Amino acid sequence: MTGLTGRKRVEPTFDGGFERDIRLTPEDRPGGQPVPEISGPDIRSQARPAGRKAAAKKTAASRRAKKPARRKRGGNRGGGGGFSFGRFFRRSFYWGAVASLWGLVAVVGIMLWYGLQLPHASTWAVPQRPPNVQIVSTDGALLGNRGDTGGEAIRIEHLPAHMPNAVIAIEDRRFRHHFGLDPIGLARAMSRNIRARRLVEGGSTVTQQLAKNMFLTPERSFKRKVQELVLALWLEAKFSKDQILEMYLNRVYFGAGAYGVDAAALRYFNKSARQVSLPEAAMLAGLLRAPSYYSPVRNPQRARDRAATVLAAMASAGFIVPEKQTSARDNPALIAARPASRSENYVADWIMDRLPSYVGSVNQDIVIQTTLDSRLQRAAEAALVVGLEIRGKELGVGNGAMVAIDGTGAIRAMVGGRDYAASQFNRATQARRQPGSSFKPFVYLAAIERGLSPESVRVDEPVRFGSWTPKNYAKKYRGAVTLRTALALSINTIAAKLADEVGPQAVVETAHRMGINSKLAPNASIALGTSEVTLLEMAAAYTPFANGGFAVLPHAITRITTADGNVVFERQGSGFGQVVAPDGIAMMNDMLQATLEVGTGRKAAIDGWPAAGKTGTSQDFRDAWFVGYTANLTAGVWLGNDDSTPTKRASGGNLPAEIWHDFMTAAHQGVPVATLPGAGLMPRRYVRDAEGRIAVLPVEGQRVTDAQVRDNEAIFRQRMLNRDREGIGDLIGRDREDRRGTLIGPVKRGRNLLDRIFGR
Repeated sequence: MTGLTGRKRVEPTFDGGFERDIRLTPEDRPGGQPVPEISGPDIRSQARPAGRKAAAKKTAASRRAKKPARRKRGGNRGGGGGFSFGRFFRRSFYWGAVASLWGLVAVVGIMLWYGLQLPHASTWAVPQRPPNVQIVSTDGALLGNRGDTGGEAIRIEHLPAHMPNAVIAIEDRRFRHHFGLDPIGLARAMSRNIRARRLVEGGSTVTQQLAKNMFLTPERSFKRKVQELVLALWLEAKFSKDQILEMYLNRVYFGAGAYGVDAAALRYFNKSARQVSLPEAAMLAGLLRAPSYYSPVRNPQRARDRAATVLAAMASAGFIVPEKQTSARDNPALIAARPASRSENYVADWIMDRLPSYVGSVNQDIVIQTTLDSRLQRAAEAALVVGLEIRGKELGVGNGAMVAIDGTGAIRAMVGGRDYAASQFNRATQARRQPGSSFKPFVYLAAIERGLSPESVRVDEPVRFGSWTPKNYAKKYRGAVTLRTALALSINTIAAKLADEVGPQAVVETAHRMGINSKLAPNASIALGTSEVTLLEMAAAYTPFANGGFAVLPHAITRITTADGNVVFERQGSGFGQVVAPDGIAMMNDMLQATLEVGTGRKAAIDGWPAAGKTGTSQDFRDAWFVGYTANLTAGVWLGNDDSTPTKRASGGNLPAEIWHDFMTAAHQGVPVATLPGAGLMPRRYVRDAEGRIAVLPVEGQRVTDAQVRDNEAIFRQRMLNRDREGIGDLIGRDREDRRGTLIGPVKRGRNLLDRIFGR
């Protein structure tokens, strides 16, 4: 550096502008190799001194600086650079297309990624809708739906047009035109959500909602949303729009446990979806966004406002004219009484418990035709509920049950409790309670079959059986009385004596033969009904008295068909055959009819109809019963408390008899009068004498003399003894080798349970 001190700096210059040759010389190149000369008009070969590299760079920079600027296309015509809209548009279009392409690639990639996590497409199938069981009465009235949905699947062509149109208008207006995804609707929803800074509107189509409901979990994630879209595209490719809409309407949740439009129509309006009006359709469609929030049960005004919004959407979409919109808005739908509180549900539950023994597993919608009579069901419910409302509190009775059976064993009415909505426990079929004196007819029947008659005499007096001493309800004794008087007045000592005479086991066998299925303890107190039974058993066991001696199997199902009408099951057969001889039935009806006319059941007597029955009251007044019958119908009533606490002296002769009377009076309106079986064998009128004994009057009203009574008893006894016992035994299927001293012997149980159920 010191050698350069004092020397003047020399700046490089270009004398000839761009004419100077700035090419590298052989000396400038590594190795000193010569370069072939390139000739040209403006370039001359020139030797370069040392240090020319820096000068060459300076010269190139100067030349670039002096080069004139290129005019921009589309710029200002006056010259010079500026903004070019055309170039901006072209570049925007280009880069937009590129971005869209890559975006599409990304979307397809994401869909493929999450779609591959789904099962293979070859295994995709629309899951079967949970089957519905529709239970109907003899007149076709709906008793109830059972299943996970609460209603049947209905074809879309069977719905009124305003039902699907209401759903389309409020949920997916472009449903008929999109491919499963609605970009316009999605963009609108996103815009509204951004403006509101919260989620106020979803962008899912009906197809997407269906895909979510059928295939996916409620998880809210990006992955689930993508899979929902994939499945929606598959649904659109595989099914028509009507098929998709039909599947949606039969599966979507409408609140209150109702899945599907039919279940919702039944829940809110107590009618099939086939019958919904325009205001009702609008209210149902309005529930879909938020079933709980818009529930017409919780907030009727909010539901009506939402329905008005649906009607406006339908008018805007062209589904209805403005006049119909106005009319439907001004006359909103009215919510029906909650069907789940109706007493028919007790029967529906009982039927469902037994359904597997008829059809096995249910894998499709079925219809069950029952024996229930809607009119009788309403009458039974009204009689029980009104009776409890009027006198239940006074007598300390909290609940009750009623069942009615015809002569074939068909259940015509069943009320399992005071209020189904409050308690689904069926007290007619599930509660086992002590029947009290209502069990005595089986004791008397066992005695009649061993040679006694209504005129046979026994002494009402204090008696002891081991450590047990039966006492009468009135706590007094009447001395010598006939069996008719003893049964009509429900004298406990006589019943206990008869049970001891025939043997407790004979009483058990008689009760089982008549229709009692519960286990009975063969002890001395069985005569007073200390073994627990159900109300349904008692009604069934009394039915042979009403039909001439034929045991029945209580049943409620007559036919089961699929939704398209194919018969799955049809009941055949008529029961177990005759189990009591006609003379025995005649004598029992004689005594039990006296119970209603002059005995403990006088409050149950029906004007103009021959009827019979028996009261029952268990120990400490815990249970009060009345079971009775006409030639047309057998009915039983039980009253008590679910916790078995004692009532306030409720007995079978007061409130149960009154409820039975009210029901049977309504049930027999318009029905031709019929006499009880055996009425032609003996006089049918009764009076009480001065000593309280029951005397029989002939049909023409004249008093029967003692001689006539004795002759009458002898006639009955002779008829019994002279009857062809073997013929009766064949008829009822008894075991000829084991008569056990009875007139007809026990019934031989030759058929198994399934044979009896299916009538084989």
